[in-house]
Amino acid sequence: MADNNTQDLGQLLKVRREKLAALQEAGKDPFKITKYNVTHHSTDAKAEYSALEEKLLAGKEDLEYDAKREIMDASPINVSIAGRLMSKRVMGKASFGNVQDKPGNIQLYVSRDSLGEEPYADFKKYDMGDIVGVEGFLFRTKMGEISIHANKVTLLSKSLQILPEKYHGLTNTDMRYRQRYVDLIMNEDARDTFIKRSKIISTIRRFLDEKDFMEVETPMLVANAGGAAARPFETHFNALDEDLKLRISLELYLKRLIVGGLERVYEIGRVFRNEGLDTRHNPEFTLMELYQAYTDYYGMMDLTEEMFRYVASEVLGTTKFMYGDVELDFGKPFERITMLDAVKKYTGIDFDTVKDDEEAKKLAKEKGVEFEDHHKKGDILNLFFEEFCEDKMIQPTFVMDHPVEVSPLTKRKPDKPDYVERFELFINGWEMCNAYSELNDPIDQRERFKAQDALADAGDEEANHTDEDFLNALEIGMAPTGGIGYGLDRLTMLLTNSPAIRDVLLFPTMRQI
Repeated sequence: MADNNTQDLGQLLKVRREKLAALQEAGKDPFKITKYNVTHHSTDAKAEYSALEEKLLAGKEDLEYDAKREIMDASPINVSIAGRLMSKRVMGKASFGNVQDKPGNIQLYVSRDSLGEEPYADFKKYDMGDIVGVEGFLFRTKMGEISIHANKVTLLSKSLQILPEKYHGLTNTDMRYRQRYVDLIMNEDARDTFIKRSKIISTIRRFLDEKDFMEVETPMLVANAGGAAARPFETHFNALDEDLKLRISLELYLKRLIVGGLERVYEIGRVFRNEGLDTRHNPEFTLMELYQAYTDYYGMMDLTEEMFRYVASEVLGTTKFMYGDVELDFGKPFERITMLDAVKKYTGIDFDTVKDDEEAKKLAKEKGVEFEDHHKKGDILNLFFEEFCEDKMIQPTFVMDHPVEVSPLTKRKPDKPDYVERFELFINGWEMCNAYSELNDPIDQRERFKAQDALADAGDEEANHTDEDFLNALEIGMAPTGGIGYGLDRLTMLLTNSPAIRDVLLFPTMRQI
């Protein structure tokens, strides 16, 4: 038997449908309205009124409310806005309401004398969540709030569901992710996060476009998912009767374009990795990768630092901001440290003095660092960094010169061939970027692919596989090139002070219910 709350909700939903039926019977079906002329948004209207007020009331601040109102009403600002009715307070012959649109909200003053008897009676029956259009003129109430004196209110869409209680919003985290549309209605912070996310992406595009980078698009369905260490999703293409994978990276196709002479290319797009879910990982996420001919990883460091500083300044208006209880500073020069020096700094171990793989594994056992049998000295160094150093990298830090074992697509350091010209940018203990002086030697690349194939044959589902067409492209010749990739979701988390990646994905992956 249903409890009282369920019965009450069922009755409320029934009443809403009855209201809709009555409107339709009276020839007032809101769902037959196809468009509405919007002249202002809430914030535009308020800004325009404030500017006029400042002009007309300059030097008249001591006037009484009615005198000020008379001056302002002599030069009315007529507006037509549309949005969702979020509150309503009926007081006999006059009522107040609040309408929310994309940038904000504005108060309504609705009277029987202004609307007429029948339209006012209709307004009193509107529900929270209904979408309305309002025509009228702006004024400031005695309480100081800029409002619309409504001359006409049009019901544009009837809400048949019940919104969460206004003052508590939608607080159930799981429900916020599953019903993002309700979250965006009820939680201003959620709307602000996704407006900022859009601005972050457009700002990156503007930054790169001004540096003569060309935006391109590359395949999502691929035969060989390479360019990163990740397990791919697999699918089947019926028309060709072929198994395909969803891309895990953008790298190998973008490098083909460098071979083709495009020189500066970038792509912003979704990639897919068949891995776990946590506060920083979602199986599909947005990656930005760029490649620039005739530069190296130092050029990528300079570009990245400039880009992060520019994006923070444009989106937040400052290069200093809080994430949780930590102040991050993008204005200062980003620290640069080698992986060897970072491990030495935080563990006291100098891997330059470690003779071979066996000695490295012995050190790992002593320090409780887990490793696999096939791991070499370079792998162990990388594991030490992950275990003891990553979480120390709070302010922006470029960690440079990775072991060749964990960098199959990167150019070796000429003076230290066991290491490569690679960096990762860490902020707040998170890996934010991965960048290389790109490997353009097809012979060396083939040997590294062979090593990855061997790992795959041994059961490593994240290993790369030989890509013959990519090797063919390298044999045609690729200029010395710098490349970088980073997840836009983590950057958005930082710039919006969001604790989890699901907070910055409009529709994150969720278990089916």
